[in-house]
Amino acid sequence: MKKPTDFKKLVSAVRAKRLGIEPLGDRVFIRAEEPIKKTASGIIIPDTARQENPDRGVVVAVGPGSRGDDNEIIPVSVKVGDNVIFVKGYEEAKAKEEEIDGQKYYLVSESNVLAIIK
Repeated sequence: MKKPTDFKKLVSAVRAKRLGIEPLGDRVFIRAEEPIKKTASGIIIPDTARQENPDRGVVVAVGPGSRGDDNEIIPVSVKVGDNVIFVKGYEEAKAKEEEIDGQKYYLVSESNVLAIIK
């Protein structure tokens, strides 16, 4: 029996192909999830408090990786279907935001991905 994550990876891969997105270099294409608006105990978190927090999302597509000093490709450490925590970045490393079919997507550098949620 296959794991449920295999289905999520398949759906993400199909969605990326349907969107026609193929990131280059060490870029990662992420479908944003809704931010947490309420804690487990029921406390509502206002928008002003959430602005500084990193975002969560699902990796939809990844690039092949960046080139090292010896011109070898260093592969990206996240894969399609991973749930990740990421930051939108600052200045020159800022994420590119797209809205497709009412869903927010971000194209970020791999360095903007802070963690993989297991």
